[in-house]
Amino acid sequence: MENGGVYNETTEPQAKLPLRRRCGCTLRHLRGWRLAPKALQLVLSLLAVILEEIVEDCINCHGLYFFEFVSCSAFLLSLTILCVYCTIAYETFGKDRVNKMNFWAMLIIGAFFLIASVVLAATNAGSAFEKAACVFGFLASGAFFAEFVWELWCSGKQSTEERSENPGHTQGATEDQPLNKPS
Repeated sequence: MENGGVYNETTEPQAKLPLRRRCGCTLRHLRGWRLAPKALQLVLSLLAVILEEIVEDCINCHGLYFFEFVSCSAFLLSLTILCVYCTIAYETFGKDRVNKMNFWAMLIIGAFFLIASVVLAATNAGSAFEKAACVFGFLASGAFFAEFVWELWCSGKQSTEERSENPGHTQGATEDQPLNKPS
């Protein structure tokens, strides 16, 4: 008892806290197919922003300004979502919240990018940079919609697998018995 020998066998040593990475950035949550669409969305929306900024003069600038706002917003939002997946924020918010936010963000960003690309295509003056920005806008909206459709398909597949575990929601033998048996 003098040296604490009584407590050594019954107490557990303190667990060491996991060491954090220096920058806190990891691609662990973007394994497999998830990294490629995120990178593609980021690159296509950035190219749309750059090409739109190169346009020197426009006849009807409202469409160009709308496209500028949407493409820049899409780039910043996709960069933010990528940062959430790659940092500790993923664990902070939780997998379900992050995936739900990503699911709806892809639909909304894709829809606005498509609308902005159509508006730019209808109002452009015909310069090569406007046409190229419009093309990258359509490609970027396609990348956002493709991830949304893929997520929708995967969630539908997952829900059918969960239902197939208990087909017809049959009850077990003990569940069929009444709680109070008449005696």
